Amino acid sequence: MSEIRYTKSHEWIRVDGDTATVGITAHAAEALGDVVYVEVPAAGKVVAKAKEAAVVESVKAASEIYAPVSGTVTEGNQALADDPALVNRDPTGDGWFFKMTVADKGELADLLDEAAYEAMVAESN
Repeated sequence: MSEIRYTKSHEWIRVDGDTATVGITAHAAEALGDVVYVEVPAAGKVVAKAKEAAVVESVKAASEIYAPVSGTVTEGNQALADDPALVNRDPTGDGWFFKMTVADKGELADLLDEAAYEAMVAESN
């Protein structure tokens, strides 16, 4: 069974075995508005925790997507690059940004669980 963890910068990560899937939260997708461009990382790119891993642009703004943990990208979501609005329609499903192997699963402990993330979002509203 996988569990989703969250960053304070509104990325989510779901770990299944040795592979983790990363995207942005529904809250972030809603705040961005209509997404018009997404740059996903290529397989083989090494990413560091809290460092830029992808880029998203909407009608409102451009934003960096940060890696929730350190590791190596195994797949960028080409469907998302081809259809950026997918992140608005299904941010925690088909709208994922990239898959990666996690270098240090201990870094996952630093991320928020769902209740803590929801509390943070509620506090900011």
